Amino acid sequence: MSDARSRLARQRTQEPEPWIGRYSTSRSFDTGAEVSLRCVSGNPSPAPAIPALEARSLGRRFGAVCALAELDLRIEAGEGFALLGANGAGKTTFLRLAAGLLVPSTGELRVAGQCPSRHPERVRRVLGFAMETSRLQPALRVESFLRFAAAARGMPRAAARRAVERVVAETGLGDVLRRAIGHCSRGYQQRVALAQALIGEPSVLLVDEPGAGLDPAQRLELWQLLAGLRGARTLVISTHDLEEARRLADRAAVLSQGRLRAQGPVGELLRDPAPLSLFRSGAGA
Repeated sequence: MSDARSRLARQRTQEPEPWIGRYSTSRSFDTGAEVSLRCVSGNPSPAPAIPALEARSLGRRFGAVCALAELDLRIEAGEGFALLGANGAGKTTFLRLAAGLLVPSTGELRVAGQCPSRHPERVRRVLGFAMETSRLQPALRVESFLRFAAAARGMPRAAARRAVERVVAETGLGDVLRRAIGHCSRGYQQRVALAQALIGEPSVLLVDEPGAGLDPAQRLELWQLLAGLRGARTLVISTHDLEEARRLADRAAVLSQGRLRAQGPVGELLRDPAPLSLFRSGAGA
């Protein structure tokens, strides 16, 4: 008995074996098939960074209309990214696919490594979507709408109250909190849309046409607000406003008729003396 105890004591004090050449099995997240993993050094290699959004051969059709076709796109965590293009280019379709409001016809799309159509609850935890203001409820007061948005995320009452207070302060809505949304200016309505997207403190924020319909002063205030959100979270905007893209994005992709025409750093992409030529069908293809 004393010999067995001595051996056990020696084993406990020995350094663990390095994982050189060891194998283990895991199961693929998508298929469930067993996958062999091998560690080739004494310390496991760091996992590659997971992009905020990644599309591979992504396509979406509405009957005979092709809204997106064979889109390959990678947006890194923490960057500002602009989807540029004319109306009908496929920008909003991409955002709605990322938010899980549409299902791809072909290809795949991942948000922080998760598939919106297969795991919508996981995506909702990390993503906020500020849609166009026509999606708001004009008869509801601002505060009531934000409380509803918090409850829709399953927040307990106390947590919902704190979340509403936080986003109201963050977006400057204190002066219109008890006003009906329909009686707010377009600028404040955009702030309400943004506030509801921020309720869950998302790491990925999608904003559809942020400056659309705003006067110059309102647009500048909103740009300053959005610029302050960059870095702490991934910001993805859809826009056809080149100045908006320059102010809010590090990189951009140009879509035309559902196809990717060009992508790269905003400064390089819009350096062309006639940047609007990128919006035309076939440009950059």
